[in-house]
Amino acid sequence: MPVAIITGASKGLGRALAEALAGRGWGLVLDARTAEVLKETAAALSGLGGGVTALPGDVTDAAHRSELVAAARAFGGVDLLVNNASALGAEPLARLEALPVDGLRRALEVNVVAALGLVQEALPLLRASEAGTVIAVSSDAAAEAYETWGGYGASKAALDHLTAVLGEEEPRLRVWAVDPGDMATDLYAAAVPDDEDPRPDPASVVPAFLRLLDEGPASGRYGAPSLLEGR
Repeated sequence: MPVAIITGASKGLGRALAEALAGRGWGLVLDARTAEVLKETAAALSGLGGGVTALPGDVTDAAHRSELVAAARAFGGVDLLVNNASALGAEPLARLEALPVDGLRRALEVNVVAALGLVQEALPLLRASEAGTVIAVSSDAAAEAYETWGGYGASKAALDHLTAVLGEEEPRLRVWAVDPGDMATDLYAAAVPDDEDPRPDPASVVPAFLRLLDEGPASGRYGAPSLLEGR
């Protein structure tokens, strides 16, 4: 039974990906900060796959990261780590002149430092897997300069670079940064609360992630829209 750790898994893309993997028989270790929502998600998925362990907590807490990896070890190991938990740095987003420094620090801690910490914790088990895989959920703001997205984009750009270096340092692993594209998520609603344009449901981009898992391309950065289009 393959086993995945997914952070930020109580709703949005994390939950949608967890549901798809559960349907394929994966064992899941799920993280989120809001205990009640995570509990509801775990209950909904518990009958679909190889079992679900839900551990509420903050990924910036080293002890919590150790708990996540220990739970995966109890399932048998770690085959997939998805660093999906994210922080904006400011809600709503702000221009750099008004971006709270503490907010930027929080975005870096969640999106970069905690992601690396979890990779480090899980690395021995990922190396032991026949198909050890790390997915970092990125953003187009990591590669493009959008007004007010500077803090969040900078943190995701740093995550992209760490992910690229990890791919070079761990050639036996599959290491992908994936830009899912626009989605209707709570994170986006908090970032730009006045934007009422319709956006795709997170479940609509999950096939792009499944394609990566099925085809196992080289480590690198991928965009979900291109994967969905077959490119």
